[in-house]
Amino acid sequence: MKKKKVTPVGFTWIGAISFFVLIAVIMQMAILVYDYIRQKTDNISLIALLILIEILILSAFCTVFDFIRRKLTVDRPTKKILRATEKIAEGDFSTRLDIIHEYGKYNEYDLIMENLNKMATELQKNEVLKTDFISNVSHEIKTPLAIIQNYAQMLQDDGLDPETRRAYTKTLKGASKRLSDLITNILKLNKLENQEIQEKAEAFDLTEALSESVVEFEPLIEKKKLELNCDFDDVTIFSSKSLLEIVWNNLISNAIKFTGEGGKIEIALKKSEQNVEIKVSDTGLGMTSEVGAKIFEKFYQGDTSHSTQGNGLGLALVKKVIDILGGEISVQSEINKGSTFTILLKDVVYEY
Repeated sequence: MKKKKVTPVGFTWIGAISFFVLIAVIMQMAILVYDYIRQKTDNISLIALLILIEILILSAFCTVFDFIRRKLTVDRPTKKILRATEKIAEGDFSTRLDIIHEYGKYNEYDLIMENLNKMATELQKNEVLKTDFISNVSHEIKTPLAIIQNYAQMLQDDGLDPETRRAYTKTLKGASKRLSDLITNILKLNKLENQEIQEKAEAFDLTEALSESVVEFEPLIEKKKLELNCDFDDVTIFSSKSLLEIVWNNLISNAIKFTGEGGKIEIALKKSEQNVEIKVSDTGLGMTSEVGAKIFEKFYQGDTSHSTQGNGLGLALVKKVIDILGGEISVQSEINKGSTFTILLKDVVYEY
């Protein structure tokens, strides 16, 4: 990042020249006054007294000049910054400071003001995210809790037949799992964001790890009668196996979830030099470009109809993991034609 050129506080070429001219004028006045006094009298005591008075007057003039200069160049911006920091400290993150000088002619105060504006902007964004986060968590928790409460109450009916009781129990189990998954994902995301989950890099067979993840989803794939095509290169990488499992599990789960019965899922793993590219494609619901731009945000759900269950944290987890590992993730999608998530892991190929 290029460092901005900053002018020291209180220093400008115009100010420096003005101060030089002022001192020169004062010295010239002192010389003229001294010459005038010597012409009028030879009384040494009187001359000394008049020179002392002259020095006091000129010193007072310099003091007033410096007082005004400090008021304008130091005290005014300092008070301005102080008022802004007090507002920010009280929680008013909409506070912004008008920078005094134009860009390229900043002094230290201008730079402080610019940094405060950036800090207030980030705090305001975080406040909005926090509010949205709490609102979304409350909503996501409320739904399964309501289901658990209602069905638990209905299960207390002694007259229920065994089949209905089993159906109610299955619904309770599903709501409990949904609530458990939500809490687990929130905790994982929180630990990732606070760097409490450290990246433990190791050499491992990526082809085998990805294949194992796919096998775990085979019952769901068969249940929805989905066509599955896998095209894997043999790749061994040096990265975090546990973190990447979060990525595969979420992407494959989403592909299954949003693809209708009889659809198709394709998973590809390709190696090029030191880089690895993984693609997970489906022929499911798809999404607009507007949805695609927000899909990695916490609690954002592309399926606004909520016809599929989810809490909008899976892809946020995926994005966070890929960022931690220094990779890239992108999505291409079209409504009713499906989506393709592409992951690029850089400089990870492990050569024996």
